[in-house]
Amino acid sequence: MFLRLLSDIQWRAANPKWRRMTSSRRSTSTTAEPHPVSLPAQAQVVICGGGITGTSVAYHLSKMGWKDIVLLEQGRLAAGTTRFCAGIVSTARPVSIELKMANYSNKLYEQLEQETGVPTGYTKTGSISLAQTQDRLISLKRIASSLSVMGIPCEIITPKQAVQLHPLINIHDLVGAMYVPEDALVTSANVSLALATAASRNGVQIHERTSVSHVTVQKGHVTGVETDRGRIQCQYFVNCAGQWAYELGHSGEEPVHIPLHACEHFYLLTHPLAEPLSSSLPTVVDPDGRIYIRNWQGGILSGGFEKNPKPLFTEGRNQLEIQNLHEDWDHYGPLLSALLRRMPGLEALQIMQLVNCPESFTPDMRCIMGESPTARGYFVLAGMNSAGVSYGGGAGKYLAEWMVNGYPSENVWPLDLKRFGTLQSSRTFLRHRVMEVMPLMCDLKVPRWDFQTGRQLRTSPLYDRLDAQGARWMEKHGFERVKYFVPPGNDLLDLDHSKTFYKPDWFDIVGAEVKCCKEAVCVIDMSSFTKFEISSTGDEALESLQYLFSNDLDVPVGHVVHTGMLNEKGGYENDCSIARLSKRSFFMISPTDQQVHCWAWLKNRLPDDSNLTLEDVTWKYTALNLIGPRAVDLLSELSYAPMTAEHFPSLFCKEMSVGYANGIRVMSITHTGEPGFVLYIPIEYALHVYNEVMNMGQKYGIRNAGYYALRSLRIEKFFAFWGQDLDAFTTPMECGREFQVKLEKGVEFVGQEALLEQKQNGVYKRFTMFILEDHDTDTDLWPWWGEPIFRNGRYVGKTTSSAYSYTLERHVCLGFVHNFDEKTGEELVVTTDFINQGEYEIDIAGQRFQAKAKLYPFSSLFTQRRRKDEVELSGYQRE
Repeated sequence: MFLRLLSDIQWRAANPKWRRMTSSRRSTSTTAEPHPVSLPAQAQVVICGGGITGTSVAYHLSKMGWKDIVLLEQGRLAAGTTRFCAGIVSTARPVSIELKMANYSNKLYEQLEQETGVPTGYTKTGSISLAQTQDRLISLKRIASSLSVMGIPCEIITPKQAVQLHPLINIHDLVGAMYVPEDALVTSANVSLALATAASRNGVQIHERTSVSHVTVQKGHVTGVETDRGRIQCQYFVNCAGQWAYELGHSGEEPVHIPLHACEHFYLLTHPLAEPLSSSLPTVVDPDGRIYIRNWQGGILSGGFEKNPKPLFTEGRNQLEIQNLHEDWDHYGPLLSALLRRMPGLEALQIMQLVNCPESFTPDMRCIMGESPTARGYFVLAGMNSAGVSYGGGAGKYLAEWMVNGYPSENVWPLDLKRFGTLQSSRTFLRHRVMEVMPLMCDLKVPRWDFQTGRQLRTSPLYDRLDAQGARWMEKHGFERVKYFVPPGNDLLDLDHSKTFYKPDWFDIVGAEVKCCKEAVCVIDMSSFTKFEISSTGDEALESLQYLFSNDLDVPVGHVVHTGMLNEKGGYENDCSIARLSKRSFFMISPTDQQVHCWAWLKNRLPDDSNLTLEDVTWKYTALNLIGPRAVDLLSELSYAPMTAEHFPSLFCKEMSVGYANGIRVMSITHTGEPGFVLYIPIEYALHVYNEVMNMGQKYGIRNAGYYALRSLRIEKFFAFWGQDLDAFTTPMECGREFQVKLEKGVEFVGQEALLEQKQNGVYKRFTMFILEDHDTDTDLWPWWGEPIFRNGRYVGKTTSSAYSYTLERHVCLGFVHNFDEKTGEELVVTTDFINQGEYEIDIAGQRFQAKAKLYPFSSLFTQRRRKDEVELSGYQRE
C-alpha cells in the first residue's frame, strides 16, 4: 500500500514529460505589463495586498461608505498565499474572537457569489474533528460548548457516527469526534476576486503590478505611499502584504514592527478515486495525526502541520508572486503516513502534486490586526497562521469598523498589533518561535501551557536567585514571571511536564503559598508590571490625567488612586494604580501587557507640550510584593519606621530606606486584597533588598510565591484584571467599580457621558462571582476561563477567570451575566434582582455544574476552616 504510493512518486519524479508538465503548470509570468490607468495622486485609504485580507478590507470599507480607496497588488490579485490556500472554512476555534471571525466569514462567503456573480466554489460540507485521546476529546467538547452557545450547530459524536459521515475514516484508534455541519469549502482565490469585484463596483480603485516601496510618516501620522509608479498621498495605509508585511513595515523611516515569519506548508493533491468522492463529503481534521483531509475534484487534498517545520525567507525575499516551492517528499513523509493510517482505502490512489507554499505565522498563533502604536493611520491585517480563508471575511470587517468608527464591534485585543513590542520583531526570535508555533497548531493545548522558545528575553535582576530556589516560569509580553516555587525534594521533571484539564500537580504547592500569604508573609517578584512616570513643570500633568482617567487624581501627595483609563464608550483601555509623587509628578502602574498599548494611548492623547513628560520606567524598577499579615512587622523592622495603618494607611505611597538602599517607593497595595506592600526598587538595589527581606523575614515565616497564588487570591476577592476580565467593551458600572469613578470631580473626562447614561438607564451586563457547588475538585474537570454560564437553563454569558479558592475550598469563577429577551433576543437591563433570583450552572466541556452567584465577594476573614456545604455569605470589605 505504502510502496504503491512511493512507486508512483518515484515514477513521476523520474519522468521528464511529467516534470515538464508540472513545471509549466506552476509557472506564471512576472513580466511587468503595461499600466493603462495611472495611479491617483491622492486617496483617503491605500491598501497594500490583493489577497483575501486586502480585498476583504476594501470590500468592507466600501460597504461602510468609504469610497476613496486604492488597493495595490505587486503581482496579480489573489496570486500570493491566497492562491494556495486549502479553502477550508472552519469555525471550530478555541479563541472567542477567532470563532466569531470565522462564523462571519462563513456567512459572508455563502452569499458572496449571489452578490457578485463571481463563482466562489462555496460548498457547505461540514467538518469532523477527530480525537484519539480523552484529553483531545475534552478539548473538542470545550470548543463544542462555545460553538453551541454561539448558535453554530455542533455535536460530539462517536467513532461509528464519524464513519457514517465519512466512510473512508479508519476509526480503530478514535475515542470520539466533533461534527460541525455548517463548515464549508471555497475556492480561495475566487473568494478574493469576488470581494475585489464588489469593492470595485463600490468605487474602490484596484491596481495590479504595482509595488509599494515604503510609507511616509510625518509627525507620527501617515501622509503617503511611495510606489514604483509614483506617490499617492493618503490619510490611511493598510498593510495586508502577507508574508511581506514584516519587510514592508520596516521599509520606512518610522518602522512598524509586524512580528510574523513564513514557514513551508505542504499539502497533497490526488487524482479522483475510481468512484469520485462526493463534493459534499465532510472535511476531516485529525489533530493527533497532525493532518487535515478534504475532497478535491473527486480526489483528496491533504496537508498538515509537521513537528519539524521549515522556516524560510528569514533573510527577506522580494517575490512578486508566490511560486510553488520545491517538493520535499522526505519531509512530507510523516504526514503521508498519518493520512494512510487514517484512510487506508487511499493506498492505490494516484498522486497529482505535492504543493509546497509559504504560510505566515505569528509568535502566539493569533493573527495581527490594528493600528500601529507609532504611526497613526497605519493599519495592519496579516499573519493568518494558515487560517486566512476562515478569518479573512471577519477580520476585514473588524478592521474596517476600526478605521471608520475608531473601534471594532467586538473585543479584538487578543489580535491587536499592540500586544507585541519591538522585542518580538527579532528575526532570530521569529524564526525559532514559528518552528514551535507551527506544530502547536495541532498539539493539544491544555490550560496554562507556555511557549518554550524565545525565553529569558526579559528578566528581573532576581531571575537567577529565584530560579535557584525552585522557581517555575511562564512568560508574559516577553517577561519571565514565576508561576510557583517547587519545594526541595519534589519531582521537578514531573511538575514541568504534567499538564491536564483536571486537578494539576501544583495544586498543593500553590495552596501552601496561598496559606503563607494569609497567615505569615510571602514575596512575589512583580517586576514585569508596566510603569510610567508623568510629570510637568506646571499643572499640565494633573490636568491631562484628570481628563484621561475616570477617578479623581487631585489627591494629596503620597496617595494612590485605583482608576480606569476609559474610551469614549466608557470601556477600559487600561486599569491601573496611580501614585501622586509630588504636586506635578505621578507614578502609574499597569498590567504587563499594557506597555505598548497604554503608551500609544497616552502619547496620542496627551497634549504636545514641551512642559509635559511621559517616561516608560518599567526597566528602572524591580517590584517586590510583600503579602500577608506579617508584612507590616517585616517592613517596620527593615526600615526602622512604623508601618501600621495609623502611620502608613491603605493606598499610600512613600519613599523609604530598606536595608542599605534609599529611594524605595513603598505602596500599601498588593493587588490581591490581602494586607501588605509593594516595593518599587531601583534595579541596582534589587538583589540587596531581596536578600534583606528574605533574611529578616525568616522569623516571620517568609517564603517565595508566584503568580498562581496571586491569581487564586485575587479571584476569591472578586478582583477583576484587565485583559482577562476587563476590556474596551467593559465599563466600571458593569463590573462594580463605580467607586473608582468620580462623575462629579469638576473636570470632564473621557467616557464620562457614557457612564452618566449607564447610571441613569442601567447596564446590560454585570460582573458576577460564581461559587461551584456540586463540583469535585479531585475528579471533575476544572474550569479555567471561557466556560458558558447558564441562568435558569438559558445561556447568559461566559466566565472570564477561574481559580480554586483555598479559603472557600471551592472553585470560583468570574464572568459577565447578560439579560436577553426570550422572544426577540434584545438585550435588557441586568438588575441586582435578576442576578440574585436566578439558578446558575457553569458548563465545563459539556457538563454543567451548579453555581451560586454573588455580586460581592466573601469576607477575607475566615477564623476557621468550614465545611463546603456550610459556607455562608459574610460581610464585604472593599480593599
